[in-house]
Amino acid sequence: MPLPKTFSLLVLGQGLTGIDVVTWALDAGSARVSSITVYGGASSEPTERTRALESAGVRFVYGTEEVEGDYDICVASPGISEFSDFFASAAAHAGEIMGEPELAWRLSRAPWCAITGTNGKTTTTTLVNHLLQGAGIESVAVGNIGTPAIEEAEKHGPDAWMVAELSSYQIATTHELHPRVAVLLNITPDHLAWHRTHENYALAKIKLFDNMTADDLIIVDVEDEGVMTYADRIFTGGHRVLSLGMADAGTRDAAFVRESRLVVRLDGEEFDLVHADDLAIAGQHNVINALAASAAALYCGAPADCVRAGLDTFSPLEHRVEPCGELDGVRYYNDSKATNTDAVEKALTAFPDDDVILLLGGHDKGTPLEDFAAYVCDHVRAVVCYGEARARFRRAIEDADRNQDVDIAEADDLRDAVDVARSLASRGDVVLLSPACSSFDEFSGFEERGRYFKSYVEKLRQAHDDEE
Repeated sequence: MPLPKTFSLLVLGQGLTGIDVVTWALDAGSARVSSITVYGGASSEPTERTRALESAGVRFVYGTEEVEGDYDICVASPGISEFSDFFASAAAHAGEIMGEPELAWRLSRAPWCAITGTNGKTTTTTLVNHLLQGAGIESVAVGNIGTPAIEEAEKHGPDAWMVAELSSYQIATTHELHPRVAVLLNITPDHLAWHRTHENYALAKIKLFDNMTADDLIIVDVEDEGVMTYADRIFTGGHRVLSLGMADAGTRDAAFVRESRLVVRLDGEEFDLVHADDLAIAGQHNVINALAASAAALYCGAPADCVRAGLDTFSPLEHRVEPCGELDGVRYYNDSKATNTDAVEKALTAFPDDDVILLLGGHDKGTPLEDFAAYVCDHVRAVVCYGEARARFRRAIEDADRNQDVDIAEADDLRDAVDVARSLASRGDVVLLSPACSSFDEFSGFEERGRYFKSYVEKLRQAHDDEE
């Protein structure tokens, strides 16, 4: 349904998303948003930013999750679970409750290309945007990638594209969001505290397709077990689905690799793009990401020659198998974004012929490790387990390393882990920070962790150069 011409607004959460929505509402003016109320949550307190917004007419309620009053529209921040009492309290006092992407979509005149999946979302979103802009098509990357969709929603017309990275949290609270192109890269267990069950998490991802029709394009990895568990909900009579994978699925819409070259087929027409080895982004998972992005860009109107040129010029993103220097003939890579085991397994495909020393650890998310440890032992020469999770990861690797082929070491923190890895490394080896954990035992987030890793490697390199 369209938004009311004028409405009262309730915002849940005073973090980044909540403040973004409040900022939009203030800019929209009282003729559009008659009142703005923010419930910050149980532990919320006034801040310098909220005081400034209060002086602008925004009402803040701190220290409670019991909502009072009546509101036309409630926008819930993504950190607030739809299964929480806070969410339920707000829903009982609002005509409609939604997330920020839903509000942005209803305000937007531009078509949307939406990308989701447990891993690979940011790379694929950035690449789609890169390919479209390289083809001279107006587009903007929004959503979980960093720029809130609400900030760009009303700035672009129907000839532009909103390329949106959407998390399961964000999709779960949508109702009418209708992307013209949607990409589902993979589904592996994650965010269970928010969704309560893996099935809820998976269904939140698939909800992205609810309003799509046969005139739109759904792109899914048909080789991903987590995705195909829900095939009956994806491959329905009302959906046009492109089969994504390393092998040709033989469908009229497909993206695959043939004789080491990336190929996209749309409605039976094939587009031969580039050789997989020419991609600057390494690993089989990034071949899948590039295929998905290429298919989306071609469907959005990018000519094939522009897609080829864009694939040739796209560079690795920060914290995602990012090269960060060489020291004593050893190459170092920052994959700090790999906060779950599936992401680490994908990262290791980037080094099929290298001896890898893998840095694992950080804040333990409690993920089952038996299968993961076996995979790691088959693909690395050494593992350095560090941080809060080091003991559990070490035990798992030791249990899986039945032939004792893998060197296993421990370190107190990330800096110590780099020093230990350096002592284990020989010329030609790769040291890969791909920790399979969050960073909150030592850092504020994966970004700070990755930048610390890079800066320390650079410090070691400069000290080495000064000695020579």
